[in-house]
Amino acid sequence: MSGHSKWATTKHKKAAIDAKRGKLFAKLIKNIEIAARTGGGDPDGNPTLYDAIVKAKKSSVPADNISRAVKRGSGEEAGAANYEDIVYEGYAPAGVGLIIECLTDNRNRAAAEVRSTLTKFGGSLAQNGSVSFNFERKGQIVVPASNVDYDKVFEIAAEAGAEDVTDGEESYAVITDPSDMVTVRKALQDAGIDYDSADLVLNPKSEVELDIDSARKVIKLIDNLDDLDDVQNLYYNWTASDDVLAQLDEE
Repeated sequence: MSGHSKWATTKHKKAAIDAKRGKLFAKLIKNIEIAARTGGGDPDGNPTLYDAIVKAKKSSVPADNISRAVKRGSGEEAGAANYEDIVYEGYAPAGVGLIIECLTDNRNRAAAEVRSTLTKFGGSLAQNGSVSFNFERKGQIVVPASNVDYDKVFEIAAEAGAEDVTDGEESYAVITDPSDMVTVRKALQDAGIDYDSADLVLNPKSEVELDIDSARKVIKLIDNLDDLDDVQNLYYNWTASDDVLAQLDEE
């Protein structure tokens, strides 16, 4: 998973400073609203909300926006949207599998935009189950590498029940069983280790290695899907050699 992890890490770090900040904020606010609606507005008693708030803060979402989102989601304040979860499966160029998770207040709009974007950039929709069988749900805690070494993160995480810790260029990804994510996250915090995000993600069981031309096409499709307001999370199973990744970073 090294190629996939490196690219995901690079995208994660760029997200807070790129021109799409407004769209990123909107997605993070949606996460907070849904978490507050599902588990209540108290972060101390709602780990999903706690992690959604931390992730928003790390991405510089203003405190007032976070507070209002919590109140809307918990019902303290009016104006919450009636969001619906929809998951699409599809293929990008070169046979790369895509899982597209949407959070939308308009199912027809979401479906039309996802379908047209896939078609425009060389992808296609797939039948339910034809892609998702190759992905498994995991907990993922992203720890910035700047203030702590890998061995310490690995030791604390493994002792708390983590399955793996991958070493990226700027951060470590602590992988857990979904049921263990909060326990591992708390163990890292108790050890004084900061974290950027803790999410339930879909990791691919097998990957498609791309050359530079195919990687460019796949990235273009993924970026355009990510630009859609209704798309909340994207998962994919492409990887590439270090040389190809280096070329992509230069572009």
